[in-house]
Amino acid sequence: MEQPEAVSVSHLNLYLTCSLKYRFQHVDRLPRLYRAASMVFGSAIHKALEWLHKERKAGRNPPLDQLLRTFGADWHAQCLDEDIRFANGDDSEKLVFKGKELLSEYYGLPAGRVKDAELFFQIPLVNPETGEVLGIPLRGVIDLIEEDDVIGELKTSLKSWSLADLPDNLQLTAYSYAYEVLFGRPTKDLKVINLVRTKQPKVQTLITGREKKDYERLFCLAKEFLRGIRAGVFIPNRGCWMCKDCEYDQDCREWTGNEEEGGEKDASQHLPAGSRELQATAAHESARSARR
Repeated sequence: MEQPEAVSVSHLNLYLTCSLKYRFQHVDRLPRLYRAASMVFGSAIHKALEWLHKERKAGRNPPLDQLLRTFGADWHAQCLDEDIRFANGDDSEKLVFKGKELLSEYYGLPAGRVKDAELFFQIPLVNPETGEVLGIPLRGVIDLIEEDDVIGELKTSLKSWSLADLPDNLQLTAYSYAYEVLFGRPTKDLKVINLVRTKQPKVQTLITGREKKDYERLFCLAKEFLRGIRAGVFIPNRGCWMCKDCEYDQDCREWTGNEEEGGEKDASQHLPAGSRELQATAAHESARSARR
């Protein structure tokens, strides 16, 4: 099976959590029948903070109201384009209100000087122990770089994180590695900024670091990720945390195995030409009608 042109942490994490969902999304490219509201919420928060950090990088400090309007506009734009599935008693009004509460909390915190925001990178991934170079580059985007070599990673969640969550976080490892490659020096701190969507909204900050052994592990995981894809290893992980809001739940339940090396995909895996697209279109039209 053809390997991807680059490896990203989001792809790596997805494959490690549910390799079959990775296949549906990035190999078969099945259209999504809906999108989880929590994903839309996180994306809209992220876009609003990206805008704020770029404004601050340019030496401007825009008013809070402008930040909140940026969030609201992105939320509503995403809801127009996709069928959104809500959970836990949420609805659009509740999530917009909660998002504005969290952004207001973040805006009021002391702000470090922004050196860069949403920094794209595509770099060789090298095993620091052996010098082996992965066949494809490592690709990603660093959310926030502050003065004194501090990297900020933005998150939204329903509960607080703990320091125990950080040592194995591949995103932080990849961003720390990329920073060293790009700037020729290690990071001082890796900072997780978690906007926690609890009844009383709060912004949690946790700080950690990385060592050479962490970069070696990242390389080894990426190498095995590519080996698994080339071998066609895609296995469902029913019951994992992704299942609750998975857009491919129906496809997963109907899955009966992968094709053999060089063989045909099981007949049960075939859908009539365009049927998945027709399902997606019908779902989107139904959602639009309901909103009218």
